[in-house]
Amino acid sequence: MKSERNAIIAPGRRRWCLAMAAATGSVAWGGVQARSHRELAWIDLMPADWDPRADLGDVRQLAGLPDSDPQVQQMYEHMRKLWDDAPTIASLDGAWVKLPGYIVTLEMTQDGLEEFLLVPYFGACVHTPPPPANQVVHVQLAKPARDLYSMDPVWVTGRMRVQRSGSDVAVSGYSMKADGIVKHKRR
Repeated sequence: MKSERNAIIAPGRRRWCLAMAAATGSVAWGGVQARSHRELAWIDLMPADWDPRADLGDVRQLAGLPDSDPQVQQMYEHMRKLWDDAPTIASLDGAWVKLPGYIVTLEMTQDGLEEFLLVPYFGACVHTPPPPANQVVHVQLAKPARDLYSMDPVWVTGRMRVQRSGSDVAVSGYSMKADGIVKHKRR
C-alpha cells in the first residue's frame, strides 16, 4: 500500500521540485541541476605561487621598440611558450564549477553556439597575446545555445577537467562539458 501511495505522490513531488528549481534559477536547459556547483573566480585557476611575469625578465627595455622588432618578437615567442605551458590546479579536475567570463566562439552552427573558449576579460584572444592557458577554458555545450556570440558575458556551469588543448585562437589549460550557460545581464 505504501508503494502505491508513493507512486501517486511522486508526480506531484516532481512538479513541486521543478517549480522550486525554476523559482530559484537552478534550471539549466530545461533540466534540474541536481548538484551544486562551486563558484570560482579566475584567480582560482592559477597556482598561488605562479607568477606569469617571473620568467620574462625586464621587458621595460623593449618599451620603445615597435612590435615588428626582432627583440620584441623573440620576447613574444618566449612569453607565448611560458603562458601556453602555464600550470593548472590538479584538484579542479572533475569538479562541478560555475565560472563567469566572455565567449570566444570556436564552433557555431545554424542551431547555435556549440563550442567556445571562456576567457576572463573582454577582448581576450582577439588581440595578441591571448591569456595564459590557465586562464582559458575550452567549453563544449550539451546542446547548441542560441543568441550567444563572441564577447558575450556569461556564467557557465559544468564539470571542469584539467586538459590542455590548442586551437587557432589560444591554448586552454582546462576544458568543461557545460550543463548550463546563462547570459549575464546588467543590473
